[in-house]
Amino acid sequence: MKRPLIVVIAFLSIAVSAAIAAPPADKGKPDSPGQSANAPGQSADKNAAKKKCKAERAADRAAYRAKYGSNGLGKCIAGKKQHSEDDEATEAEENAAKECKAERADIGVEAFKDKYGTNANKANAFGKCVSKLSKEKHSTS
Repeated sequence: MKRPLIVVIAFLSIAVSAAIAAPPADKGKPDSPGQSANAPGQSADKNAAKKKCKAERAADRAAYRAKYGSNGLGKCIAGKKQHSEDDEATEAEENAAKECKAERADIGVEAFKDKYGTNANKANAFGKCVSKLSKEKHSTS
Protein backbone atom coordinates (compact mmCIF):
# COMPACT_ATOMS: atom_id res chain seq x y z
CA MET A 1 0.00 0.00 0.00
CA LYS A 2 2.87 2.40 0.76
CA ARG A 3 4.57 1.85 -2.60
CA PRO A 4 1.69 3.15 -4.82
CA LEU A 5 1.29 6.16 -2.52
CA ILE A 6 4.99 7.04 -2.92
CA VAL A 7 4.72 6.73 -6.72
CA VAL A 8 1.67 9.04 -6.77
CA ILE A 9 3.40 11.62 -4.54
CA ALA A 10 6.55 11.55 -6.72
CA PHE A 11 4.48 11.96 -9.88
CA LEU A 12 2.55 14.91 -8.41
CA SER A 13 5.72 16.63 -7.23
CA ILE A 14 7.25 16.36 -10.72
CA ALA A 15 4.06 17.63 -12.37
CA VAL A 16 3.78 20.59 -10.00
CA SER A 17 7.43 21.61 -10.45
CA ALA A 18 7.08 21.40 -14.24
CA ALA A 19 3.95 23.54 -14.16
CA ILE A 20 5.69 26.17 -12.06
CA ALA A 21 8.79 26.24 -14.29
CA ALA A 22 6.95 26.60 -17.62
CA PRO A 23 5.47 30.03 -18.45
CA PRO A 24 1.79 30.21 -19.36
CA ALA A 25 1.06 29.82 -23.06
CA ASP A 26 0.06 33.45 -23.57
CA LYS A 27 2.85 34.89 -21.39
CA GLY A 28 5.86 33.62 -23.31
CA LYS A 29 8.96 35.50 -24.26
CA PRO A 30 8.08 38.68 -26.19
CA ASP A 31 9.23 39.07 -29.77
CA SER A 32 12.56 40.80 -30.03
CA PRO A 33 13.06 43.43 -32.77
CA GLY A 34 15.07 40.86 -34.72
CA GLN A 35 12.10 38.46 -34.72
CA SER A 36 9.26 40.83 -35.60
CA ALA A 37 8.97 42.38 -39.06
CA ASN A 38 6.94 45.35 -37.86
CA ALA A 39 8.80 46.14 -34.66
CA PRO A 40 8.75 49.83 -33.72
CA GLY A 41 11.93 51.68 -34.54
CA GLN A 42 13.02 49.39 -37.36
CA SER A 43 13.98 51.27 -40.47
CA ALA A 44 12.77 50.47 -43.94
CA ASP A 45 16.39 49.75 -44.93
CA LYS A 46 16.69 47.13 -42.20
CA ASN A 47 13.42 45.48 -43.17
CA ALA A 48 14.49 45.39 -46.83
CA ALA A 49 17.88 43.98 -45.86
CA LYS A 50 16.20 41.35 -43.69
CA LYS A 51 14.00 40.23 -46.60
CA LYS A 52 17.03 39.98 -48.90
CA CYS A 53 18.94 37.95 -46.32
CA LYS A 54 16.08 35.56 -45.76
CA ALA A 55 15.72 35.07 -49.51
CA GLU A 56 19.46 34.45 -49.82
CA ARG A 57 19.29 31.93 -46.97
CA ALA A 58 16.32 30.15 -48.54
CA ALA A 59 18.06 29.94 -51.92
CA ASP A 60 21.15 28.09 -50.66
CA ARG A 61 21.49 27.36 -46.94
CA ALA A 62 24.95 25.81 -47.24
CA ALA A 63 26.42 28.82 -49.03
CA TYR A 64 24.65 31.16 -46.60
CA ARG A 65 26.15 29.36 -43.58
CA ALA A 66 29.59 29.36 -45.17
CA LYS A 67 29.37 33.11 -45.80
CA TYR A 68 27.71 34.30 -42.56
CA GLY A 69 28.01 31.42 -40.06
CA SER A 70 25.28 29.29 -38.50
CA ASN A 71 23.63 32.26 -36.78
CA GLY A 72 24.41 34.83 -39.45
CA LEU A 73 21.14 36.73 -39.97
CA GLY A 74 22.44 39.73 -38.01
CA LYS A 75 25.72 39.75 -39.94
CA CYS A 76 23.88 39.48 -43.22
CA ILE A 77 21.45 42.30 -42.37
CA ALA A 78 24.27 44.58 -41.26
CA GLY A 79 26.16 43.93 -44.48
CA LYS A 80 23.11 44.48 -46.70
CA LYS A 81 22.13 47.64 -44.82
CA GLN A 82 25.64 49.06 -45.13
CA HIS A 83 25.64 48.14 -48.80
CA SER A 84 22.43 50.07 -49.45
CA GLU A 85 23.86 53.15 -47.72
CA ASP A 86 26.99 52.98 -49.89
CA ASP A 87 25.09 52.51 -53.18
CA GLU A 88 25.06 56.23 -53.96
CA ALA A 89 28.81 56.58 -53.45
CA THR A 90 29.49 53.44 -55.47
CA GLU A 91 27.34 54.68 -58.34
CA ALA A 92 29.20 58.00 -58.42
CA GLU A 93 32.51 56.14 -58.45
CA GLU A 94 31.43 53.84 -61.30
CA ASN A 95 30.24 56.79 -63.37
CA ALA A 96 33.50 58.63 -62.66
CA ALA A 97 35.49 55.60 -63.83
CA LYS A 98 33.52 55.52 -67.09
CA GLU A 99 34.12 59.23 -67.62
CA CYS A 100 37.84 58.89 -66.91
CA LYS A 101 38.12 55.96 -69.30
CA ALA A 102 36.38 57.99 -72.01
CA GLU A 103 38.59 61.03 -71.37
CA ARG A 104 41.74 58.89 -71.53
CA ALA A 105 40.60 57.50 -74.89
CA ASP A 106 39.84 61.02 -76.18
CA ILE A 107 43.03 62.81 -75.18
CA GLY A 108 45.46 59.88 -75.26
CA VAL A 109 47.24 57.98 -72.51
CA GLU A 110 50.26 60.29 -72.20
CA ALA A 111 48.20 63.49 -72.04
CA PHE A 112 45.91 61.81 -69.51
CA LYS A 113 48.91 60.83 -67.35
CA ASP A 114 50.27 64.37 -67.54
CA LYS A 115 46.90 65.84 -66.54
CA TYR A 116 46.10 63.56 -63.56
CA GLY A 117 49.28 61.67 -62.58
CA THR A 118 51.06 62.77 -59.40
CA ASN A 119 53.77 60.17 -58.77
CA ALA A 120 57.14 59.78 -60.53
CA ASN A 121 55.92 57.72 -63.49
CA LYS A 122 52.36 59.15 -63.35
CA ALA A 123 50.95 55.63 -63.24
CA ASN A 124 48.36 56.71 -60.66
CA ALA A 125 46.57 58.97 -63.14
CA PHE A 126 43.45 56.85 -63.54
CA GLY A 127 42.91 56.51 -59.80
CA LYS A 128 43.43 60.23 -59.27
CA CYS A 129 40.94 61.03 -62.03
CA VAL A 130 38.28 58.71 -60.58
CA SER A 131 38.85 60.07 -57.09
CA LYS A 132 38.57 63.67 -58.24
CA LEU A 133 35.39 63.13 -60.27
CA SER A 134 33.63 60.99 -57.67
CA LYS A 135 34.35 63.58 -54.96
CA GLU A 136 32.94 66.29 -57.20
CA LYS A 137 29.80 64.26 -57.90
CA HIS A 138 29.32 63.26 -54.28
CA SER A 139 29.69 66.85 -53.01
CA THR A 140 27.13 68.18 -55.52
CA SER A 141 24.46 65.59 -54.68
